[in-house]
Amino acid sequence: MTSRLRALSEEVRALEARLRQGGGPDKVERQHGQGKLTARERIERLCDPQSRFIEVGLLVAHDQYDGQAPAAGVVTGLGMVHGREVVVVANDATVKAGSWWPETIRKILRAQEIAMRCRVPIVYLVDSAGVNLPYQEGVFPGQYGAARIFYYNSIMRRHLRIPQLAAVMGPCIAGGAYLPALSDTIIMVKGTSFMGLGGPNLVKGATGQVIDGETLGGAATHTELSGVAHYMADDDDHALRMLRDQVDRLPRTGVEAGFYHDEHAPDPDTLYELLPADHRMSYDMHTVLKAILDDGAIDEFQPELAKEMICGDGRIEGLTVGVIANQRGLVRPKDGSQPRFGGIIYAESAEKVAYYIDRCDRQGIPILFVQDVSGFMVGKDAEHDGIIRAGARFVEAMATATVPKIVLTVNHASGAGYYAMAGQGFDPDFIFSWPTGRMAVMEGESAVQAVHGPALEKAKAAGKKPSPELLAAADQMRADYEAALDARHAGARGFIDAIVYPEETRDVLAMAFRATLQNRGPHLGAFVLPAGLTVGVER
Repeated sequence: MTSRLRALSEEVRALEARLRQGGGPDKVERQHGQGKLTARERIERLCDPQSRFIEVGLLVAHDQYDGQAPAAGVVTGLGMVHGREVVVVANDATVKAGSWWPETIRKILRAQEIAMRCRVPIVYLVDSAGVNLPYQEGVFPGQYGAARIFYYNSIMRRHLRIPQLAAVMGPCIAGGAYLPALSDTIIMVKGTSFMGLGGPNLVKGATGQVIDGETLGGAATHTELSGVAHYMADDDDHALRMLRDQVDRLPRTGVEAGFYHDEHAPDPDTLYELLPADHRMSYDMHTVLKAILDDGAIDEFQPELAKEMICGDGRIEGLTVGVIANQRGLVRPKDGSQPRFGGIIYAESAEKVAYYIDRCDRQGIPILFVQDVSGFMVGKDAEHDGIIRAGARFVEAMATATVPKIVLTVNHASGAGYYAMAGQGFDPDFIFSWPTGRMAVMEGESAVQAVHGPALEKAKAAGKKPSPELLAAADQMRADYEAALDARHAGARGFIDAIVYPEETRDVLAMAFRATLQNRGPHLGAFVLPAGLTVGVER
């Protein structure tokens, strides 16, 4: 029998493979016919051979626009160039000429936030026709519209000193031209790139001038006449080599990637049997942690106290991390008191975790949150134990911790427990999910009971069958929740950065932690300005 984790993984892999085809073979052929590489080909040649590229937001918008916006027309992620972590943003010109959908903006902003949060260089591979005009309302205006991209450009350039390198490898039109213009280095490709506030047709309509694109804003014009660009490349390959050289010359700080071999690493095939077939069934979270941590080892913090929450120190590819994870199943306290439900946070466990977070923060240890949480405990005993106060203490400790925080959802991510376990609203540095991740305020059956329970109970008490309309509404709510709980749904809306598979989890987490540790300063919000500055979102 195929495990739930394996079956869902196969479905996600098939979806990702389709999305990586972009606009399809005919559009790829057209791109090649223009003498250009595709976005993913460019990224592959920019990054070190055989190195990992963590693609952020691959599933975004996959279930919108009748499937016409795979990956929202832009490839974003974290790659390795000359052994150092670099954020990459590459327009996919095979998808509506690389034009910007509303979700394109969100993906670019997320990529910029990763660069700012981790203080790693960012590379823009520009090949875009600009705003997707039918959807301009979701692109142009608003606090988090396209202007926010240029705001982040400016903050990185002026205050955070984060290297921004841009290669214009196709059209770069109108306001989009400010993205490379606000970068430190601009490379243009001879014969295939164009940069201008308006193309030849717009110029003719606005001024009456008749001019060709190359003369108006081609590589030679901007490197030899206007001075807007700094280098001219012969073709895409040449531009990518130049970018690699630029990255190689940057000063190095933080943690260098090293080689780590775990002789006790589990057989990848066995990883798919770690979770039960039914997401409601119990299992031992220690078996999951054993598969993630070096040598399967964790030095637990207060292991006999509040066992429904696991806290402890471990290593991932040699990097020390603090681990906070939800234990599943029934937990029986040693004092013989009432058993506790795993996956639920009690007052005692909230206090334990809050103290552990504070301790990691004081010692500068980054934290990994492994989520399988259903929420905080409710009821008389919980309220009398001060669950609200303890929960607030947990949330405050997590929210204000200045060390890097990475989230891995393996099963449930529900209720306020999802928030306390470094939910997206608290700006974790990265948030990943296994294909089995289930994110929603509650499970579908719980929602049915909350909404339709009184009517169902009333019918039962009266000895009557519920009406067909009531049963249909309850069934529809279950189906809606089940669809929304799917990790693919979360990925389509950018609630997670990426879906990762069990056998690649250690490598992905290690690479992400190395990136975060490039910034030894506070990890709060999208970015923290240097001391003494009060401009921007941080106060």
